[in-house]
Amino acid sequence: MSDFPMELKYASSHEWARLEDNGTVVVGITDHAQDALGDIVYVELPDIGAEVDAGAEVAVVESVKAASDIYSPVSGEVVRVNSALEDEPELVNNSAYEDGWLFVVSVADGEDLGELMDAEDYQNSVE
Repeated sequence: MSDFPMELKYASSHEWARLEDNGTVVVGITDHAQDALGDIVYVELPDIGAEVDAGAEVAVVESVKAASDIYSPVSGEVVRVNSALEDEPELVNNSAYEDGWLFVVSVADGEDLGELMDAEDYQNSVE
């Protein structure tokens, strides 16, 4: 059974976004997505300073089953990446919404978040 935290926003491509108090957005993949991928063995993260567009491919998650492109749910500049994933990509499997986050974006346009689904809509879309 997948988990759908209510405070997050969700993209149809299975990324989640969490708005922080400082206006940045933390991005990861959903519990549903990591479960579908299986054991994650490698994560290719975007470069710090990279400009990303909402809906654009910015990272890759590889599992024992397949490689999957990760899309940014918001536009802006990548200001942090989860470097712990270089040595422990399984953090995405073990803690998709906490320790397994992927990158942080300084948002260019706050309206991007309004385009994303809430937890209930996302849950309905995957069930």
